[in-house]
Order: sequence, then structure tokens, then C-alpha cells
Amino acid sequence: MAADQSVPVPRGRRPASWFAPRVLGRFVWAYFELNLSSAMEYRAAFLSQAIGMALNDGMMIFFWALFFRQFPQLGGWAMPDVLRLWGIVALSFGLATAIFGNCARLASLIASGQLDYYLTLPKNPLLHVLVSRMSTPAWGDVAFGLLAFALAGNVSPGSVLLFLSFALSGSALVVAYHVLAGSLAFWLGNSEALSSQASATLINFATYPGSIFQGWVKVLTFVLVPAGLVGHLPVQLLRQFDPLAYLAVLAGAAAFTLLAAGVFRLGLRRYESGSLLTLRG
Repeated sequence: MAADQSVPVPRGRRPASWFAPRVLGRFVWAYFELNLSSAMEYRAAFLSQAIGMALNDGMMIFFWALFFRQFPQLGGWAMPDVLRLWGIVALSFGLATAIFGNCARLASLIASGQLDYYLTLPKNPLLHVLVSRMSTPAWGDVAFGLLAFALAGNVSPGSVLLFLSFALSGSALVVAYHVLAGSLAFWLGNSEALSSQASATLINFATYPGSIFQGWVKVLTFVLVPAGLVGHLPVQLLRQFDPLAYLAVLAGAAAFTLLAAGVFRLGLRRYESGSLLTLRG
């Protein structure tokens, strides 16, 4: 990837216009195009990884289908609900890691001192580090998520719009959760294993019907591990819409995003540059 040709600007003196939504949107889109074109240079690898991820998701749905052949319902959830759940979660994770591909690698980048490169550039360092990489298998999640929702049935223009809005809020939650987990490296040092475990925990909680979680575990899925906001509550809202619950999902996504940005900024203050010199060519 070619190095950014922008003239470095001292931290704390970035022009306010660079933080305007339109400017940031163009910046993210430019990186998205660059990452996608780089991935498409090796189309066979791109397709094999994406198809492999979609097949992996499909195997899980196959096992759920076998389960529901024996047990028609699980705590009020049926097979269409599980399809919608996997559709929302897969599309959320897919979009999050396809566009903000470094979110799951943040702990490693911090511990190895690779944030140095981004701190010399005028763009927001957190946004820059997140969008500078694309996860190729994530496109398999994106394709599978759309297919799973279509197979669930009862598709209407309203449900499609609602589904897509949940995918966007879910993507924001996935990115924010990974940023929070990765930012622990500012205080703990090498916490890559902990960050990976946190990511697996979110996936495991989010891809099971919400009705199986009760008591303090259910609270956990909304507060500490936002699986309830990513998938459980959106599926319920697709069955029976509630404006207040819908606003709660959006508010939760916004709160996690602001919290993640604040924690990263706090950790950045104590960041010490590593001795590793990273060359990008």
C-alpha cells in the first residue's frame, strides 16, 4: 500500500474540517476502494476465502436445521428466527471487518508499536488504523447474512429497511466492542489473546437464540458483551416492532461507539512508541 503523501500535522492542530462527516466519509470510501482493488488482484484467493467463510456459516445453520426438525421451538424461537439472527450477526460482522478490518488486530498493533505510523498523519488515528485493512473472508459473511435473511421469509420493504438498519448498528457495535477490547493493550501490554477471546465471546453469545439467556447472563449480553443489541433484540423487533426498543438499539450502538473512542483516546495518552520501525511500501 502506498504511503500517505499528506504533510504531517502536529497532534492537536488538525483542521476542524477534516472531522466533518462528509470529509471522513470520503476518506473511508477512498480506503475501501483501495483495499478492495488490492484484494481483487488475487481474485482466486479472494473468492476462495469468501466462499469458505460462507460455507462455514452455512454449516452452523445446517446443524440448527437438524435441531429444529426434532424440537420445533426453543424458548419461543423457531428456525426463521435463527436465520434472521444469523443474517443480522453475519452481515454486521462482515461489514465491520470488511470496512474496518484492523478492529480485531488493534491489540497487536498497539503492543508492537505500529501506531507510530498513524500518529504522524493528519487524519484521526483511530479511524485511520481501522480502515487501513480489509478482511477478505468478511465478504463471505456479508453474502451469507443477506442470503440467510432472504431464506427466513416474510420479506417486505419495511423489514428489509429494518434489517439493514440493524446491520449498520450491529457493525458499529462490533467495531466499538473490538476497539474496547483492543485498547486494553495500552494498559496490559500484549493482550492479543485476550482480545481474540473477547471477539469469540461476542460471536458465541450473539449467534444463539436470546431466549436461552436468563438472569445475570442476559444482563451481560446487553451491557458487557453487546450480543443482545447486535442480534437478540433486533430479531424480536423484526417479529414485533417497538419504537422505544428500536431507539434503545440505536442509542446502545452510539453509546458503545463513544465509549470506545473515549477509551482509545485515553489510552493513547499513555502510549509509548515501540522500538519496531514499520515500513509501508
